Amino acid sequence: MKPNKPFNSFGPKGLLLGIIFVVGLFAILTKLNDAAKDIGTISYKEFLDKVRLNQVKKVHKSGQFLEGLTKDNQRFETVVAERPADFDLMEQHNVDFSVSTPPMSSGAWHLMMIIGILMVLAILSGLYFMRQMKNGGKGGSSGGLFNIGKSKAKMFLPSMIKERFSSVAGAHEAKEDLQDIVDFLKDAPKYQRLGARVTRGALLVGEPGTGKTLLARAVAGEANCPFFSVSGSDFIEVFVGVGASRVRDLFAEAKKKAPCIVFIDEIDAIGRQRSASVGGGNEEREQTLNQLLTEMDGFETSKEPVIVLAATNRADILDKALIRPGRFDRQIVVPVPDLVSREEILRVHLKNIKHVESLDVKGLARGTPGFTGADLANLVNEAAIIASKKNQEEVTMFDFEEARDKIMLGKESKTKILTDYDKKVTAFHEAGHALIRLLMPKDTDPLHKVTIIPRGGALGVTHFLPEREKYLRTKEELLASIASSLGGRAAEELVFNEISTGASSDFSHATDIARAMVCSYGMSEALGKRVYVDSYDRKGGFSEKTFELIDAEITKILNEQYDVAMNLLREHRDKLDKLSFELLEKETLYAAEIYELLGIEPRADLRLVKE
Repeated sequence: MKPNKPFNSFGPKGLLLGIIFVVGLFAILTKLNDAAKDIGTISYKEFLDKVRLNQVKKVHKSGQFLEGLTKDNQRFETVVAERPADFDLMEQHNVDFSVSTPPMSSGAWHLMMIIGILMVLAILSGLYFMRQMKNGGKGGSSGGLFNIGKSKAKMFLPSMIKERFSSVAGAHEAKEDLQDIVDFLKDAPKYQRLGARVTRGALLVGEPGTGKTLLARAVAGEANCPFFSVSGSDFIEVFVGVGASRVRDLFAEAKKKAPCIVFIDEIDAIGRQRSASVGGGNEEREQTLNQLLTEMDGFETSKEPVIVLAATNRADILDKALIRPGRFDRQIVVPVPDLVSREEILRVHLKNIKHVESLDVKGLARGTPGFTGADLANLVNEAAIIASKKNQEEVTMFDFEEARDKIMLGKESKTKILTDYDKKVTAFHEAGHALIRLLMPKDTDPLHKVTIIPRGGALGVTHFLPEREKYLRTKEELLASIASSLGGRAAEELVFNEISTGASSDFSHATDIARAMVCSYGMSEALGKRVYVDSYDRKGGFSEKTFELIDAEITKILNEQYDVAMNLLREHRDKLDKLSFELLEKETLYAAEIYELLGIEPRADLRLVKE
């Protein structure tokens, strides 16, 4: 059984209920008082007239107030004057009258009742706020007045932390770096005997969703030590000095539990580079940062290690004093997962859903380049939702295809109705993309599928599926990508002898590649082996002639590859027509179907090549 709570343990809900009860009681008493009175008020002259007419049966006088009852049992009240003749008049007309000392008036009674109500409310509020100031607002408040400087960090004991390095798929290099911290926490003297200094902090740097928080918890799980978790924004308050106080309180608690780990998520909220100006809105944040720097310097006096882990996706804006050696000794990059890591992550999340055994997990990993761990978890969940809507027993590869398209392109548009002409233009546009990719050099990403089902803002999409993780791209491959991007517009011009607005995103993609070739990769014969990234934004101090050469070279590359695409489509016009009409009929075609339809030999799967 739960013990009864003492009276002073009520929270804000209890206070609110108390106020509602007292106000309700006041309203009820007022209603009862009004109902009990039910008396009509008349003038003094009216009262005398009723007496003369023998209509009054009984009266009672109290001070200047007189209450009476008529012979037809109607109650009334009035204010009377002190005149002895009136009593003679009532006696003459057989009115039963009586006199008493005047009691408290109804107005005074109401005033006393209101004062009593306010006193009760004041007592309830006082008890509530006294309790809040006493225990820091636990039990429903955001913090007591005297505890505003207390840390908001949550402490997890070793038994509460279930994560281990085995729980984190991928991020192999990051886990290897963090293993040193685990060893420090488990056996610090092992390193200290040779004069090695215990690592004070490590900064986890990576894109949102890459698993930085999960890795920090895994370190605590592996080291079997307490874990303090707090967000950088939890230190900042409207009152100056509160953040610094919370930092002091956090590290004071951490030192009591050492060896332990303090994890500060989104540390850029307090760790931004300090400005040269004095005062202003940044004063509280800078005081908090200064206190954090001081606390991290004070670890040398602690016998047991306290390791600070922090996470951010904006390491470039952190204050240099924070990331210098001696504070955050290491910057550990948590990268966006590569092909192998994506497959591992998918297998971890697939354990939580029912799926067909024949599911091509490696193919899913290939088709999700750039997905973070959080993105992959969302993909698996979205596929399970799609399968559940269709009342399936298991999640299939088709459900994953649908989920990926929904995440990357948007939900299938069922209300966007295209005319036959629009569908035909879209079919030839997408067929142009696909056919150019099939006819271009073999080191480009192979075709996966083509669809003319509208999604998001796109009327159709041509998917290419990387065969492997690529870290280098050749000039020929980049040119082929440009030609493929321009293939849609080339097909429209070739077949319909007119152009539409559907190629806008294609031109943007092609222009980005061409600009990178000229300005970043040194792939322009006219401009030589030189980088012009800054100069293109007019920040590098180059001449107008250089800018003109860059623009001319980008335009030249785009025009040349457009001609390449147009010539290939003219040469293979029969294949373009066949693919387009098949798309109009089926709306979605996969690579195997297209290879068979056009009589083109399928590309070799590079996954089968032994390394």
